[in-house]
Amino acid sequence: MSESDNVLQRLQENAAVIEERIQQACLRARRPRHAVTVIPVTKYVDTAVIRKMQQLGFHAFGESRPQSLWEKAAAVPKASWHLIGHMQRNKVERTLPLVTLIHSVDSQRLLLAIEEEARKINRVQEVLLELHMTDEETKTGIAEKEWPSIPDWLAELHHVKVTGLMGMSALQSDDAHARKVFAKLRHQAETMQLPSPHELKHLSMGMTQDFEEAIQEGATLVRIGSAYFEGMPER
Repeated sequence: MSESDNVLQRLQENAAVIEERIQQACLRARRPRHAVTVIPVTKYVDTAVIRKMQQLGFHAFGESRPQSLWEKAAAVPKASWHLIGHMQRNKVERTLPLVTLIHSVDSQRLLLAIEEEARKINRVQEVLLELHMTDEETKTGIAEKEWPSIPDWLAELHHVKVTGLMGMSALQSDDAHARKVFAKLRHQAETMQLPSPHELKHLSMGMTQDFEEAIQEGATLVRIGSAYFEGMPER
């Protein structure tokens, strides 16, 4: 068996294990499987591995760094790209034409920068608002004291559409704590009133270590990296 075939077989095996875990989490939560979309996070793998994932039926991928997204989007043009990590305002112009969804809008200033660039290229950019959910200072996100101001931030936007929220649990949190964080994010989506046409239909939460807890608390988008790519050559 060639190295390429070995990579594909390993990806198939990893994907099958993850799919079974997702299905079981959906059953426990009494949610239909189609309610959860998986975004494989390709931060540590090269474009050859991404193309193998496409062979397995995956077409949307997540990247944490804009520069990496630019490179991989150029090399894998038929993929749909999601930016899931922090983006500085000076990266907006180059990133916007390449992304389907930005998960990680973490400030009003970034919202306005996306609005301005989307206006220039005559598109409406869908985004998620990242809320800061833990005590970890290294985590990005909109601070809780600013959450009540969010509806006002959106009132004059015409080229950005908010379609949901993103959040992360603490890196070292146990299952119970992760579920508590995710339940809090779900509560915000259920109670935050946004002006039309903005809506909070998506919850992007859960990664390799806690995606099952996220699904049980209502995640519609889960961002899974290392569990898919265990055993893969690093980029």
